[in-house]
Amino acid sequence: MVTAEEDLTHSSTKGRLIAVAALLLAAVNLRLAVTSVGPVLSEIRSGLGMSSSVAGLLTSVPAVCFAGVGFLAPRLARRFGPARVILAGMVVLAAGLAVRPYAPGTALFLLLSLVALAGIAVVNVLLPSVVKAYFPDRVGTMTGLYTVSLNIGATVAAATTVPLTTSVFGDDWRLGLACWAAVAVLAVPAWLPLARQPFTRAPEVPKAEAVRVSRHPVAWALAVYFGMQSTSAYVIIGWLPQIYRDAGISAERAGVYFAVTSFLGVPLGFLLSSLAGRVRSQSWIAVGLGLFGLAGYGGLWWDPAAAPLLWAVLLGIVNTAFPLVLTMIALRGRTPATVVKLSAFAQSTGYLFAIPGPILVGVLHDHTDGWRTPLTFVTLLMIPQIVAGFFAGRDRQI
Repeated sequence: MVTAEEDLTHSSTKGRLIAVAALLLAAVNLRLAVTSVGPVLSEIRSGLGMSSSVAGLLTSVPAVCFAGVGFLAPRLARRFGPARVILAGMVVLAAGLAVRPYAPGTALFLLLSLVALAGIAVVNVLLPSVVKAYFPDRVGTMTGLYTVSLNIGATVAAATTVPLTTSVFGDDWRLGLACWAAVAVLAVPAWLPLARQPFTRAPEVPKAEAVRVSRHPVAWALAVYFGMQSTSAYVIIGWLPQIYRDAGISAERAGVYFAVTSFLGVPLGFLLSSLAGRVRSQSWIAVGLGLFGLAGYGGLWWDPAAAPLLWAVLLGIVNTAFPLVLTMIALRGRTPATVVKLSAFAQSTGYLFAIPGPILVGVLHDHTDGWRTPLTFVTLLMIPQIVAGFFAGRDRQI
């Protein structure tokens, strides 16, 4: 029996255009909730009385939430349909973003961050399966398009949160963060046509025939690669502006350099995903990105202020590991259902691996009163990222 969702997937140009618009508007929200925090982290810490260690915990909140909630996404999608779950996720995200900045203390701020990020978590996991279902012949291109949208949102939030806070909202960092809820609200109507489509629950697959992705080495390689690139990304998101500011660079310039790391993902993410979708193996692409990471973190270790734009460019290049791993997830699964399972396993397990990294960076900074020890730690993590990327990129399917 062909479900209404499958009919929409294959029958009309209009249906595909609706899916493209929905994908892009959802994707633009997937990082701005996080990248808007780094540029005003000093103000948040001052306003809430937050230590560096707790700030490190804040930078790990996305990984904690994505790991926990991500495992639930396949079950929710089987019961309600991916489009409806994504729609609900966007509503939860908008509510969390609107309320979070007005939390009276650190604990509630962290809790409301978890609420907002829970919405992002289900969208993170389900978008690759939506791409596989609606565009099975354009996996790399469509993954590239929605990661471009993701990076545009991340870049705009990183570059404009400080100017909005100082020039528009009268130095009120709370309004500077809360305003991003409006972007999530704009994405909700785009998913209504897809969510209104009748959904037929897939029949339960006998356990003997079910695909157990956790038993496949490819899935573990993807999980480790996802975890290492996530650690790097959240260290950059959470700490790069502060590293620049501690080196004597102004808050606005630090925000701009930070925005460069996201902006590069716009053209590079699309080109990289398109290339990855056309070649049989992505191993050497993953290795090359890791080498850029070694150079970028090495430059920060040497002197953040010596060539801040160059370091930002190098770290922006290594951040395109995110669209690469999303493309590999979609390519490694034979069917959309397998991609959902593989996406949930690789992302949730990967985020579990990523949780300690940003926290340890904050702790090491507190104990050494500097950035060289934390940056040494993050630089060394590039090695398992390179190794896992090599094995995850080999031409294998589950």
